[in-house]
Amino acid sequence: MPDFYQVPRGDKMKFFIMGGTGFIGGPLVRHIINKGHEVILLARSVSRIKNLPSQIQPLIGDPLKPGDWQNIAGQADVIINLVGRSIMTRWSKASRKEILDSRILSTRMAVEAIPSSRAEKMTLINANAVGYYGNSGDYLITEDFSPGTGFLVEVTKKWQQEADVASEKGARVIISRFGAVLGRGGGALAKMLPPFRFGLGGKLGDGRQWFAWIHMHDLVNALLFVAENKSIAGVVNMCSPKPVTNLELTETLSKIFKRKAILPVPGIILKMVLGGSAEIALEGQRVSPAVLKRAGFVFDFPDIEAALKDLIENDDTSVP
Repeated sequence: MPDFYQVPRGDKMKFFIMGGTGFIGGPLVRHIINKGHEVILLARSVSRIKNLPSQIQPLIGDPLKPGDWQNIAGQADVIINLVGRSIMTRWSKASRKEILDSRILSTRMAVEAIPSSRAEKMTLINANAVGYYGNSGDYLITEDFSPGTGFLVEVTKKWQQEADVASEKGARVIISRFGAVLGRGGGALAKMLPPFRFGLGGKLGDGRQWFAWIHMHDLVNALLFVAENKSIAGVVNMCSPKPVTNLELTETLSKIFKRKAILPVPGIILKMVLGGSAEIALEGQRVSPAVLKRAGFVFDFPDIEAALKDLIENDDTSVP
């Protein structure tokens, strides 16, 4: 038996979600309410909370600034912070600042929302990324590995440092290092599919760089899993136990679409087009979700081919 305490079935928890209207947040809040828990969702504007399930309690506020919303967040059992400007853009000086500030400030506001009087009863699950490990080559990376170097590494380090302040208050903190999240309607997959649909896909660079990934279904399950299992704390890699190289990913997409991947993209071209953000595609991490595996978490989509087929061929967009 895994040596963790799991919230008994039927015990209702109150979740406060920051970034809950985004690519990951949407599927996550639906999953949490489907499991019988309560969800309060922070949104920046009324337009962002249209068409939400009726069970979700919407709250308007700015996650980057102090506000009355923090008093409500402080009464939750679990705060999940998913706020962060997309890194899939050209890294100008302004965009680098936005990428960092959106993560640092939202995390700082989440930590400040945790009252010292009940911190020991609360959990902060804060998003992070496997980019923390930098370009790690063929090493199999687990949660105890040291950070690499580069812009994304510095972002993830500072992001984590802000979240760890909550543990000093006495709260349980989970640093969720996401691999590339594969889901319908957005994320990495939305950028990958169009070239392959038209037979224009190909490996990026030399294709040997590792690709740490996770199916959206498994990610939302993993986030609820760590929320419910009280002895899990600290860094948790949230990625498939079977990372693939860029070449393997390319070959799998080609197989699914029955089209040859004939147009490799040299690294120098990617750097010309994307600037600094090209490192996301050209550098990689071979990451293992060691904490989740030890705790007994079961991945429904550990294999890249099955995951991609489910997302591409299955028309049912409900997740998980």
